[in-house]
Amino acid sequence: MNPLSNQPKNAMTPDPTQPVVRPTRRARLSVTARLCALSLSAALLPGLAAAQAWPSKPIRFVVPNPAGGAADALPRMLAEALISRLGQPVVVENRPGAAGNIGAEHVFKAEPDGSVFLAAPPPSLTVNPSLYPKLSHDPTRFEPVTVMATSSNALLVHPSVPAQTLREFLDYVKAHPDKFSYASQGNGSTAHLTAELFKLKTGLKITHVPYKGDAPAVTDLLAGHVQVMFGNVLAGQNHVRQGKLRMLAVTSESRLPALPDLPALAELVPGVVAVTWFGIVAPPGTPAAITQKLSQTVADILKTPEMAKRFADAGANPVGNTPAEMRQWMKDDAGRWAEVIRAAQIKID
Repeated sequence: MNPLSNQPKNAMTPDPTQPVVRPTRRARLSVTARLCALSLSAALLPGLAAAQAWPSKPIRFVVPNPAGGAADALPRMLAEALISRLGQPVVVENRPGAAGNIGAEHVFKAEPDGSVFLAAPPPSLTVNPSLYPKLSHDPTRFEPVTVMATSSNALLVHPSVPAQTLREFLDYVKAHPDKFSYASQGNGSTAHLTAELFKLKTGLKITHVPYKGDAPAVTDLLAGHVQVMFGNVLAGQNHVRQGKLRMLAVTSESRLPALPDLPALAELVPGVVAVTWFGIVAPPGTPAAITQKLSQTVADILKTPEMAKRFADAGANPVGNTPAEMRQWMKDDAGRWAEVIRAAQIKID
């Protein structure tokens, strides 16, 4: 007799007299699917919680440019609309200086809790890493939110320049090297880089005169102290109507619907395409749920007829892309201007 035959069977011990029931393949897959779903839910919970809780306090948009101009006006328009959408105060804070590096560094070092964002044109986000040998922050580590808008620029000349068309301008400047100078808002600004790209593609010799901001640059252009500038189309139109400036071409990829008779610069000088854009980024480490929620909210606002008109009146074309799309946008923009900076040997100490 088996001495163990009278022992009580352990509930965890298989009974050899009973058939073994094995789970079917479908049952195993069902269990696996449930486990995967639970794991995915656990991974998403922190992000979902962050998005639902945000914003829990006031929000600041830091603008690394002086007050006035599109770089300052566009974030202010959005801030007004965001207040009702987010239920928190949204303020714009100007922190200009060092070609946008002061404001950018401030946001870079801020807490990544969704309370502070940088609203800036290209220099702070994609240009300065190629211009400055040392930065105290890394713009590539910002968390992209969205590109608010783009703004077309134009080749503007003082009436003293004896050229009525783009072709005449190209021929005249080529025949009179080093006679003209061009203004920009400062070293590394969009106007500066666009002009250098233009010079590289045409071989023209025009002297750069940098200013501290748009206002003094335009003032000297109107006075004839400098003869050329790549400036905002909308602002330029006002001066053109008054006979104070002449507009010869736009720097967008093709002609603007509002100015069908004005050629795109690329029609005669292939490769010269440059638009100013304005983006929003967050400090490194800001949860993706927050940047995505803000991105979607901004996109919804930009689709409203009221905001579209306000942007158009400011000379801006609304964009409102996703964080992933903005990341690629920044990468492409940084690469394009890095090539221009190297080729033109632009240096800033």
